[in-house]
Amino acid sequence: MTSEPSPDAALFAALRRTWSTHDPVPTALVDGMIAAVATADIGREYALLTLVESEANAAVRGDADMLTLQFSDGHTNVLVHVTIGEGGTRRLDGWSDSDVADVRLIQQGAELRAESDGGRFSFDAVGAGISRLRVQLLAPPAPDTGTELLTPRFEI
Repeated sequence: MTSEPSPDAALFAALRRTWSTHDPVPTALVDGMIAAVATADIGREYALLTLVESEANAAVRGDADMLTLQFSDGHTNVLVHVTIGEGGTRRLDGWSDSDVADVRLIQQGAELRAESDGGRFSFDAVGAGISRLRVQLLAPPAPDTGTELLTPRFEI
């Protein structure tokens, strides 16, 4: 084995030096590309959470309290009402402006499946706690969009 670099390696090193000198990589390019790739599918994982209306502006606690939340990913909107049910459980009623194939409520690692009728769905006898909704649509709401909306966590 020789310690001298091969002609190809020497040529590639010379090309690398030339490009580094005359056209260097922009300083923010690598970090920008990492951020772009990391957020490319963020709409699927996170939706905008907006508190629309609440009598107490807090988690549902009293008999008359109702929590209303609206979720949107820019293409699909989901409205959710949470009320106190029997025995301290909660009832969650929801509506989507797109036709829904499947809706799941995720709580502490468990998933509950709702019966859905078009864009309406509901869950009965849900325990209090941190929750998320996974809404599977029948069709994409717009070209080049997904069919799943995963809400951020919310407390019921």
